[in-house]
Amino acid sequence: MSNSSRALIALWERAACQNPVLVAVEKAAVLWTAVTYWLDLFTGQTWQEFLDYGATVSGFRKRMRNAVNRIKPGDVLLCYLTGVMRWVGALSVQGRSHDKKMIWEFDEFAERLSVKPIVLLPPEQGVPMEQLEGKVDFYRSRADRPGFNGFLRMSPNRFKRPGDGELILNLLRATEREPVDRRVDPRKLARKPFYKAESKRGKKTVTTVVSVPGADESTRAERTEVVGKDIATTRHTEIQCAILTLGREMGFDLWVARNDRSKIWNGTALGSIPGMVDQLPTQFNEATNRTIELIDVLWLKGNSIVAAFEVESTTSVYSGLLRMSDLLALQPNLAINLFLVAPDDRRDKVENELMRPTFKLRDKPLASICGFLGFDSLVEKLKAIEQLGLASSLKPNFLQKTAEYFSEDDASV
Repeated sequence: MSNSSRALIALWERAACQNPVLVAVEKAAVLWTAVTYWLDLFTGQTWQEFLDYGATVSGFRKRMRNAVNRIKPGDVLLCYLTGVMRWVGALSVQGRSHDKKMIWEFDEFAERLSVKPIVLLPPEQGVPMEQLEGKVDFYRSRADRPGFNGFLRMSPNRFKRPGDGELILNLLRATEREPVDRRVDPRKLARKPFYKAESKRGKKTVTTVVSVPGADESTRAERTEVVGKDIATTRHTEIQCAILTLGREMGFDLWVARNDRSKIWNGTALGSIPGMVDQLPTQFNEATNRTIELIDVLWLKGNSIVAAFEVESTTSVYSGLLRMSDLLALQPNLAINLFLVAPDDRRDKVENELMRPTFKLRDKPLASICGFLGFDSLVEKLKAIEQLGLASSLKPNFLQKTAEYFSEDDASV
C-alpha cells in the first residue's frame, strides 16, 4: 500500500470516528448545491505533503491572491496531479486559512484556504484525464493536448462550465465507490516541482529555489508513429544520430536526452549507440543535472561536458535556448561549447531569439557562447569528414569554426 493510500485511510477513519453521519451528509450535500468549481494543481510530492499535513489546507502562490480572493466558502477545488495526469480529489472550501506552518518543502504557498475533503484518491486510483476527452470544454479532442487550451497553466483556475466540474466530481465519487488500480509511472510521480541551487551575490553564496521544466514529448517537433514494429522518425533524430556518431568517432562518451533514448534511426535506438553513458557527471547539483539530462546531445570526457547540442526542427527554438541559458545560470563558470542546430532556413529565427533581452543582457550574452549550426551545412561537413576519415584526429573546436555566432560585434551599426 502506498503512502498516499495509508494517509487517505487514516484521514477518513478520523473523520468517520468524529461524526460519521456528518461526514456522509457533507460529502453528499456538494452534489445538490450550486457551487463554483476551481482547478487545484498538485505534483506527486505536493499532493503527498498535503495529505501528510491532514488534507485541511490548500495553498497557492502569492501572485494568485486575486484569484484566491474570488473563491468562496462552499466552492469546490478539484485536484489534478500533473505529470501522471490524474484527478485525485475534491475539496470543499471552508474559508481563508491562517495556518502559517511550513507544509510544502519548496514553496510557502502563502495564499491558503481551509478545506474539507469530499473525495481523496491515491494516484494509482485517480481518474485519468483521457476519460474526459470530448466531454469537457478544455478537452474537446486530442488536438487540445497537451496544453488543454491553457486550462492547466495556473492554479487556482475557475471552470468555465460548472457541468465540467460536476462531471469530474461524479467520476471521482464513482471511482471512490469502485476503485480501479492503474499503474503510475514512479518517475513522473516523484518529479520535484522545484530544486535548490546556489548562486553568488557579491561574496555571499545564496540558496535559491528554481524550477526546471521537463521536456513535453508531445509538443516536440520530433513526432513518432508506430508502423508495425518500426518507429519512423523525422530529421530531428537523423541529426541527433549524426552528432552522436561523430562524437563517438572523436573518442568522446555520449549522452542523449532521456526522452529520446528509444527513438530509432537506421534501425538503431539512440540510447544503444556505442559510448552512451547511463549516468551524468556527479559533480553537479540536482537542478543542473535535471537541466542537462534533457539536452538533446552531449559529448563527455571523464566528468567534463565538452559540447552540448540542442536540435530544433519545427518547434520554437526558444525552448532549446532556454535550456542552454538555464545551464549557464546554474553553472556560470562552466566552459562548454554550446550549439543550436536547426534548419538553415531558420537562421533568422535563431538570431532573433538570441537577441531577446533575457539572453542578450546576461553577463555573457548567449549569442557569443552558443553557435548556430544549419542542418545542411552540418551534414555536408560530416559527410566530408567521414569520406576523408578525419574524425579521430579532430578537436571539438572545429565546430566553433563551422558555427555562426550572432554576437554584438557582428550586429549592424
